[in-house]
Amino acid sequence: MSGIAARIALLAAAFALASCSSSGVAKRKDTSRTFGTVVVDAGHGGKDSGASRRYGPAEKMVTLDVAQRLNRKLRESRFRTVMTRNADVFVPLDDRVSIGNRQQNSIFVSVHFNDSGRRGIRGFETYYNSSYARDLAQRIQGNLLTLPRSANRGVRTANFRVLRNVIYPSILVECGFLSNRNEAAQAGSPVYREMLADRICEAIVDERHGNGTYAARRGASSSRLADAAGAGSDPAAAARH
Repeated sequence: MSGIAARIALLAAAFALASCSSSGVAKRKDTSRTFGTVVVDAGHGGKDSGASRRYGPAEKMVTLDVAQRLNRKLRESRFRTVMTRNADVFVPLDDRVSIGNRQQNSIFVSVHFNDSGRRGIRGFETYYNSSYARDLAQRIQGNLLTLPRSANRGVRTANFRVLRNVIYPSILVECGFLSNRNEAAQAGSPVYREMLADRICEAIVDERHGNGTYAARRGASSSRLADAAGAGSDPAAAARH
């Protein structure tokens, strides 16, 4: 009887695992072409500094800065946004997942910087788990590689919790190595962090609305500013533009 009972218990456990796995896959939602909300996740924070080197900024600070810049640009591009943190506070991974899963018709973008024991290693990496997020991951990686002196470390799948457990398309982008002196110096530059946010935002906008959408909007905004400047101090002339 004990042998039969053991076999029954094993079969029940296997069935339960299979059921959990199936339900997890079934819960995944493909919003890659419909999303109106972007969850912006600044990695680390509070007691969790992330990567930290004496010649560069702490990861928790530069991820927050890039995330805030990205958040602003996405709002300017008419997306609804939700940040998992907007200050130097610690947010557990499961809470980040919960924030992502509460947002209907969304995607999840987690911003990080990398670290290595080998100082020569540098470059961008972008990760995803669900196949629904693959195109966005590839687009973000491609955009980042347009930055000067960039290095390509590839687009890869990973089992990170925020990728595995968020039901909407989710990516995690490593914006360079803080263990590399050159990339740490770049990360310390507000101008460079603005460029990182710009490239990521462009990928998100173009993923949702089509190639060139972000560039066209940016060009239209620049044109309006130039027209307003050309109108000088004449309010009537400015109004006509």
